[in-house]
Amino acid sequence: MKFDTGAEDLPVDASMSTGNQNTGATHVAREDCLHLADPEWEALRRLSTVNGEAAVATMLRTLSPTEQPGVALGFIMKEQRETAARATVSTPSTPRVESLKLHVNSYVGREGEPLLRWLVEVDTAITARRIVDPLSKVAFAMSCLGGRGRSWAYGRRLTDPTCFSTYEVFKEELRQAFEPPQNEFRSRAEFLDLQQGKHDVHAYAQRARYLVSNIV
Repeated sequence: MKFDTGAEDLPVDASMSTGNQNTGATHVAREDCLHLADPEWEALRRLSTVNGEAAVATMLRTLSPTEQPGVALGFIMKEQRETAARATVSTPSTPRVESLKLHVNSYVGREGEPLLRWLVEVDTAITARRIVDPLSKVAFAMSCLGGRGRSWAYGRRLTDPTCFSTYEVFKEELRQAFEPPQNEFRSRAEFLDLQQGKHDVHAYAQRARYLVSNIV
C-alpha cells in the first residue's frame, strides 16, 4: 500500500467521504484523507506495514471519515503499550540493598572512657544503616549514649531544641564536654614512649590499644 503525499497516483475518490466500499483499491493518497491529522495519517502508514497495504486501504474506504481517526488512535495506543512493555522487560530491577544494624556500645562519659573510639563505632553504624539525614544521625548517636553522656545530650536538647543542628556539631560539642584538654596530644606522646617494662604482654597490649583509640 503506497501512502502518497501527492495526487499523481490516485485522483480524489469521493467514496472516501461517503463511506462507500471500493475493494479494488490498494492504495490511498494523503489528499484522500485530509480530514486526518498528520499524526493520525502517519499512524496509518505504519499500520500498513503491519497489516498490509491493501487491507488498510480497504478498511479506510469502508469506514466513514468520522470513524477513520479512531483506527489511527487505536494503533497509536497499541504502539505505546508495546513500547512500555518492552521497557519493563528490558529494564533490570535494582536489587534492594539491605542495611546492616551494627551494635554500638553505649558511651557513658566515665573518666578515661575512649570517646574517639566510640565516635568511630557510631560513624561505622550510621554508614551501615544508610542514615543520610543529619538530624537522624544526631538522633541515632544520642540513642547510643548512657549515663552522664545521655544526661548531658538530652539536657542540652531540653534547653535548646536546635542545639545540634548537624551531626558534626554534635560530635564537636560532645568532644568539648567529655574529652580532656589536649587528650589526643598526650595519648600520642605516651604511645610513642610506651614500653613494656615490668608489665605483662596482655597489660602492655591493652594500654597500647587504649592510647591508639584516643589518637584515631
